[in-house]
This record gives sequence, C-alpha cells and structure tokens, in this order.
Amino acid sequence: MIVFIDDRPIRLVSAKKANRLEDFTHYDKIVDTRLEILKEDALKGHLLLLNTTPTMVEKVVYLVQNANVSDLLSVTLVCADKEQCEERFTSLFKVVKAAGGVVFKGNQMLLMFRRGVWDLPKGKLDDGESSQQGAAREVEEETGVRVTIEEKICTTWHTYSMNGNRILKRTKWYKMTLLDESRMAPQEDEDIEKLAWLDRKQAQAVLANSFSSIRYVIETVDSQKLKA
Repeated sequence: MIVFIDDRPIRLVSAKKANRLEDFTHYDKIVDTRLEILKEDALKGHLLLLNTTPTMVEKVVYLVQNANVSDLLSVTLVCADKEQCEERFTSLFKVVKAAGGVVFKGNQMLLMFRRGVWDLPKGKLDDGESSQQGAAREVEEETGVRVTIEEKICTTWHTYSMNGNRILKRTKWYKMTLLDESRMAPQEDEDIEKLAWLDRKQAQAVLANSFSSIRYVIETVDSQKLKA
C-alpha cells in the first residue's frame, strides 16, 4: 500500500516483503519501533520504520500531518501485521473511491494540463459502478476519447482536505488503449485546459510539474512494460 500525504509517499509493506529488500543503504534513518521512540526530529529524508504496529501507524499519520516535516521525503513502514496496519490507516479518514487510466496510442500516452499541473484522467466512482467502468467513463468525460481497458496498473491512495475533513482517495489505475479520438477535447468545467499525446521522454519532462502520485503511476506502467 502506498499513500501520498500532502504528495509525500508513505509505504506500508509486510515484514516478509521487507526481508526481500536487497539494500537498506538508501534510507537516511532506520528506526526499530520496538527499541526506540519515534521522535519528530527523525522525520527527515527517507525514513524506514521497523516492527510497525497499528498504533505506530496512527502516530506516523499524526506527525506527518502536524509536525514540521519539511525535510521528510518518504516513510516506509515495515508492518508486523500489514492488514491490521492498513485497516488502522484507512480508519483515520473518510475513504472516497475513484479510478483512472493511462491511455496509449502507440508509444504515446495521453496527459492533461489542469490547474497548473500535468495530470491523468481520473474521478470518483458512481454508486454501483465498478472501477473499470468508472475509469473508462471518467477518461471519456474528461478527454472525449473512447478507450478499451487492459490490465490494472496499480492502486494509489492520497489525502486532501474538504470542508474541514481529511479525505483519503483510493484510485485504481488501468492501462488503456485508444479506440476513438474523433471527439477529443478537454472538459473545461473540470478546469482542464489542454490535452497532449506525449512519448515517454516528453512525458517525463512535463511530469516534473505534476504530483508524486502521478509520477508513481507512470513509473509503474513503465516497469510493467519492461517486464512484459
């Protein structure tokens, strides 16, 4: 599970998966929560927390949202019980379900420019709608293109505030292939200014002006293509 709190990646991984990690040297600090208390001054660079419990998950969320974390780049929590840690994490927010996609036309992908940053089409699911249905609908509504859904890319979670409440949005992402672009146009009432078909090099350049969660989706779909 990867959650972006104020665009900062927080990863929850199982102890079994952590044991397969080959290199811990890229972390700036490693804290074993069984042996020491997590303090605010540890929230710098890339932080790894070992033996994380649900209670510690709640503490991390509180600190990331309320402490001075201007020097914090990421947190990886190695969970003794990953399922319980994820349940505690999601219980701290109101969860909103969404879906979106990366649309391909040959070697080009479709990106959109909205509210000053580059983004991917996505949106909230309607009642009774599956993630795949919602992803295809949102892509067509926001860009005017019709697509066919291929494999799932990943699931991201990110937080934001609305009416004084902290919201946790779960977005399922799908790889898509273009079917029809004859009605392609940005959805202006959603503040989408323009659409662009970009190759990987062009996309990498413009995504410097984007969100960490969007870059994560693109990096994940790229890694899937390399493995194929």
